Amino acid sequence: MQVLVADKFEQSGLDGLAALGCEVSCEPGLKDQALAERVAGFKPDVLIVRSTRVGEPVLAAGPLKLVVRAGAGYNTIDLAAASRRGIYVSNCPGKNSIAVAELAFALILALDRRIADNVISLRAGQWNKAEFSKARGLFGRTLGLLGTGDIGSQMIPRAKAFGMRVVAWSRGLTPARAEALGIERRDSPREVAAAADIVSVHLALAPETRGLCDAGFFAAMQKGACFINTARGEIVDEEALKDAICKQGIRAGLDVFAQEPAGGTGEFTSQIAQSVAIYGTHHIGASTEQAQEAIAAEAVRIVRVFQETGKPPNVVNLARQTPATCTLVVRHLDRPGVLASVLDAVSAAKINVQEMENVVFEGAEAAVARVNLETIPSEATLQLARTANPNILELSLIRL
Repeated sequence: MQVLVADKFEQSGLDGLAALGCEVSCEPGLKDQALAERVAGFKPDVLIVRSTRVGEPVLAAGPLKLVVRAGAGYNTIDLAAASRRGIYVSNCPGKNSIAVAELAFALILALDRRIADNVISLRAGQWNKAEFSKARGLFGRTLGLLGTGDIGSQMIPRAKAFGMRVVAWSRGLTPARAEALGIERRDSPREVAAAADIVSVHLALAPETRGLCDAGFFAAMQKGACFINTARGEIVDEEALKDAICKQGIRAGLDVFAQEPAGGTGEFTSQIAQSVAIYGTHHIGASTEQAQEAIAAEAVRIVRVFQETGKPPNVVNLARQTPATCTLVVRHLDRPGVLASVLDAVSAAKINVQEMENVVFEGAEAAVARVNLETIPSEATLQLARTANPNILELSLIRL
């Protein structure tokens, strides 16, 4: 199996891929047209990326079977184009959770104690204890979380260690889970904004979360509150945030921005990053040695499972629901040609197969196949399938 790594990747990960017998080419400088040309020339089975964008030209350039995003998000990969070509896209969720939570709390503390401004003043030869002795402190304050997945959940024990109360909203947060986590559930992001001294965002970018933190959200925040975003820049309406800074005294710690350079370096002229009310970092949330080692190990595991089974874990672009309307259940002797005869009958009726599995019983004498069909076959088609092979023991239909 040939693997192209088009981003910086831990040596332990490269060694792990080599130990699987993969032919590995690590070329972290590849981007856009150069990446497409390399895919066309090297013809990799697997492409591993971190921040490099993978668009349709790259996916169409060669015989790719799997793209691994060495991180949690996958918005830099054209999922629709990958899905059209039957290319798996997998990610490495949860492996950078602690690292991102640590940075989020670093930004919270830095904002409260104005760490960056302290450093700038000292480096300029100024001593201004009177100005920088006005921190509010975290003990007894309320932290509001948007998202209680892998990263958001890591924020909770850290907040409690500082003596903070935690309120949260998440699409999947039930009252029972909130109680188990020891936090207070809110019904909407704006309710979190209204209740919290500090709001921290830990949501995946999706159509329903794009621009979620808008003018109405920031208007609900308390005056002088802090806003932290280590998730995705596109979740935040940056114009609305700038307005909230001016009108409500909101201060923000941002690790992500709506318009970031595609690579590790580049020009960055974002107006919001220039604001004295913003403490910005360079999308470094996952960039600790611990996190990168864990992500590399997970990427190797994904490739290994794919190599062994043909089905990678953590796939993000499989259909959640197919157009199947029924399941054909075929109990049969485990002999050659049985399923082929059933599929011939289905094909003759011009019925499309959506999904299929065949489970073999111990001893390899009998098996049961489940074939999900797009349309319900006629009784004549069912009868044809039943009699198509003498090794068919029973054939039945379940309407979905």
